[in-house]
Amino acid sequence: MMRKINYSPLAGVYSCLLAFLLLSSSCRQAPASKTQHSAKTGCAEIKYAKGFSIDYYDGYKLVSIYSGFGPSADTAAYVLLEKGAKAPAGYQKAQLITIPVQHLVAMSSTHVAQADFAGVSDAIIGLGSFKYITSAVVRKNIAAGKVKDVGVDGTMNDELLISMKPGLVMVMGNPDAKFTKYATLSNAGVPVMLNSEWLETTPLGRAEWVKVMAALTGKEDLVNKKFDTLEKEYHMLAQIGHTARHKPSLISGMPFKGVWNVPDGDSYMAEFFKDAGTNYRWRHIIRKGSLALNFETVAPEALKADFWLNVGYVDSKTDIRAIDARYADFKPFKNGNIYNNNKRVNDLGSNDYWESGAVSPQLILADLIKILHPELLPDHQLVYYKQLK
Repeated sequence: MMRKINYSPLAGVYSCLLAFLLLSSSCRQAPASKTQHSAKTGCAEIKYAKGFSIDYYDGYKLVSIYSGFGPSADTAAYVLLEKGAKAPAGYQKAQLITIPVQHLVAMSSTHVAQADFAGVSDAIIGLGSFKYITSAVVRKNIAAGKVKDVGVDGTMNDELLISMKPGLVMVMGNPDAKFTKYATLSNAGVPVMLNSEWLETTPLGRAEWVKVMAALTGKEDLVNKKFDTLEKEYHMLAQIGHTARHKPSLISGMPFKGVWNVPDGDSYMAEFFKDAGTNYRWRHIIRKGSLALNFETVAPEALKADFWLNVGYVDSKTDIRAIDARYADFKPFKNGNIYNNNKRVNDLGSNDYWESGAVSPQLILADLIKILHPELLPDHQLVYYKQLK
């Protein structure tokens, strides 16, 4: 049976907050030197994401992906053309991609989620790994032999990829990686696009990368409508979280090899915590990602925290105690306020939080508010989170 994720389960609950909805907006304006494109499929305005832009011109679309920070910053340009269309002048260094993309290789489960969101999951013919995929459509195609395992990024089977002749290989962008590592594929005529959604600093910015998938597949109208819905629901929920009188404290994660990585104040997870109405200890520290702390730094906060979230590959308090007996001294352990984001793990161990959750920030935020302020969302049923017993 195909998986269905309801992207609009909360619309009827928050009608009283309609005054806070964002106004509808028009397409992003193209530079004056170019003629703005008015495509039949509409266009995508980028409001939250910082890692890319999309410009629509007569006859083509231009996708720019920004990689790196400071002096190492770079831009990868992609010209999207209808089949048989002539490439525009002035983009000698840009990769040309024929659209709509009909055969896609996805190197991350979040790329699969974006394809699902746009309704183009059947276009996926290759994956970096079968292990972490939960999409019912893609898993069905894997079982039918329609999808190939091409190897994880860094050890990809270039020969196999070239023989598959995909319309695009979508890889995870890394601010420290050079695009030249994909030269073999690019030189063979296989376009490679960076997707850096995980570097976004807000949940809506991360989810907005679905608009890149829309531009690639001609699904702007569908994706814009669905994104507008989740955007409105997210802002309604954030308004509820912001008005919470009590701001509970929390800790997140668990040490791995002696390092306790916690979200810094400029991460999308810290934004979730803020919008859910919490008092998060490291909300003001900016480090572009996560803070690498030790047990001794986090423990004083954990001893008095109200909640403990996102505890990793554990399924019970017994599992947590078995890792380190000191965890049993933490206040949320004693009070039973430990919630993990692994409710939607399938029989293969794939966690849908890291797949569909990337394009469903409103559902994650609803879960967090339900956990932290259950009285504010009395009818919401947890989607991605569960309480550990």
